[in-house]
Amino acid sequence: MGIYREQVLPRIVNVGCAMGPAQGPLRKRVCAGLSGEVLEIGFGSGLNVPHYPATVSRVAAVEPSDVGWSLASARVEASAVPVQRVGMDGQALPLQDDSFDCALSTWTMCTIPDLAAALSEVRRVLRPGGTLHFVEHGLAPDESVARWQRRLEPVQKRVLGGCHLTRPILDAIEAAGFTITEVDVFYEEGAPKVLGADKLGVATA
Repeated sequence: MGIYREQVLPRIVNVGCAMGPAQGPLRKRVCAGLSGEVLEIGFGSGLNVPHYPATVSRVAAVEPSDVGWSLASARVEASAVPVQRVGMDGQALPLQDDSFDCALSTWTMCTIPDLAAALSEVRRVLRPGGTLHFVEHGLAPDESVARWQRRLEPVQKRVLGGCHLTRPILDAIEAAGFTITEVDVFYEEGAPKVLGADKLGVATA
């Protein structure tokens, strides 16, 4: 799985996460409220870069894949907002406490091995009152869909780099000490319900 995970999977994610009629609008929507110094975890191939608003002064990117970062190069170079890769592991950020105004996570929390540790780190580096902006897929609100998610999750995790279908994302965010101030729970247009049970919102540190 080493070559597949390191070389092939980032390319699949680059293509797959750019497809679907809802992807662009959802990225634009979740980025709309960002401002100041922004930490983005799971930067991937930079698909959010075109959606950063002018209120963002700098983006610090955390991305574990060198291939993903390489695929992002053209988007980073074309960005009006400075983007710098600052780390590879969201579970142990090499960043100072209280150093960011906002954090951004888009379809990332499903794959982080220790999500609690990563969210704790994000909260640590956010300034008091800083905000976490997120759009994530996870456990569906309907039991009939959740049942299929539980059945398919072992295959999903193996094929897509540890991606969990049944993570209770909102519970995890609150357990890390955040207060969710805005949230929209919905099924993503154009995606199977088992994959597209999305939560988009803002949480305050």
